[in-house]
Amino acid sequence: MQDNEQVDGPVVADAKPEKSDGRKRRWREHKIARREELVDGTIAAIRARGREIGMDEIASEIGVSKTVLYRYFADKSDLTTATMMRYVETILSPRIYEAISGDLDDFELTQASITAYVETVASDPDIYLYVMANGAGANRDVVADSERMIAELLSTVLGNRLREMEMDSGGSLPWAFGIVGGIQLATHWWISNKSMSAESLIDYLTMMTWGGITGIAAVNGSPAKFKSVPHPLVKPAED
Repeated sequence: MQDNEQVDGPVVADAKPEKSDGRKRRWREHKIARREELVDGTIAAIRARGREIGMDEIASEIGVSKTVLYRYFADKSDLTTATMMRYVETILSPRIYEAISGDLDDFELTQASITAYVETVASDPDIYLYVMANGAGANRDVVADSERMIAELLSTVLGNRLREMEMDSGGSLPWAFGIVGGIQLATHWWISNKSMSAESLIDYLTMMTWGGITGIAAVNGSPAKFKSVPHPLVKPAED
């Protein structure tokens, strides 16, 4: 009898941690799901009330108290970070991936990628500007991570295309970061003042980017070859 008690004892003792672990897991799952709901509500609130919205207005628009927000988010910075991540994961990235996944030639791919980025920002200007206005510290890291993700994706595409044409692909990564950084900065300038149409911005950025790509292709991607030839500014042909 004593032996049975000794064998059975640990089994009974282990039951409590198992139940406790189950409760912890359910709470974590609930917290993740609830955070996502509140972030989606925050995105809707920003769209409804604009990028200057504060925590009180976000809570009011969602229909919860500010106390509830602080139960799931440490502070406004935490909520902004989660909002940026949600924006990148569910809106920006899918549209970029869709743009580059089509059966397109090199020029069409360039134009489609730029169009997807500009039009995505243009379709949700308040979300973009809200995140950028609050994009310090950890939030800036999220922005940088999204830019790095897109640049690395573009680098893969550029590298593959160059290797297919037996060209030097060594500059794929810095070229990709330069393209993404230039487009992001130009789009940020544009969305802040709208001094031209989205179509004009896309045309200018496409012209600049394609000009760079054709310049790279003209020397087979080789810095040595690029430096060995003259670089006169090409004058337009007369009509």
